Amino acid sequence: MEIVREAAEGVSTSVLAERFGVSVRAIQYTLKADAERQADAAIPVSAVSVKVTAAELAALDAVLAKAEIESRAEGLRRLIQAAGGGSFVPDAQLAAEMARYRASLHEVGNGVGQIAKQMTRANRQGQGAVGGTSAEFTELRLAQMRGLARFILDSADEIDLLLRRRRDAMQLEATAALREFAHAAE
Repeated sequence: MEIVREAAEGVSTSVLAERFGVSVRAIQYTLKADAERQADAAIPVSAVSVKVTAAELAALDAVLAKAEIESRAEGLRRLIQAAGGGSFVPDAQLAAEMARYRASLHEVGNGVGQIAKQMTRANRQGQGAVGGTSAEFTELRLAQMRGLARFILDSADEIDLLLRRRRDAMQLEATAALREFAHAAE
């Protein structure tokens, strides 16, 4: 995590990319993946306590049951996450798995991109020899590698967009549920 440490010290992504021999995009994805990993690894340490009337508690339980949330603690946690710009996530484990999958796709895509760069460099230096011959990596093979890298990175971006859209939709549902809860309490 030398990249993350140096970026935290203020080293620019372009300087890091040059130093580590990767693209600026690879550095940006590495930093983003690390930030997401840290957010996913957050451990709850604070407690919230509130006194409510029996009617308010019944209304809360009804809203939680309708949203298929099994406990009041989980319902409050999700409400706090939604209020803080997070998401009203129905399945935290699924969201974490999707985030890991997206990060893995980025890593694979970056790796394929680096392979394509090395193939291009080997061709330029005349080192594309296979079995002692002077055969080079063909332009078709290089194009296929670049296409594969682009496909993988685009897939990861699509997953990210899908998750963002789903989160936004869930936030709207959470807001509607909270309005319903507020009106039920009146």
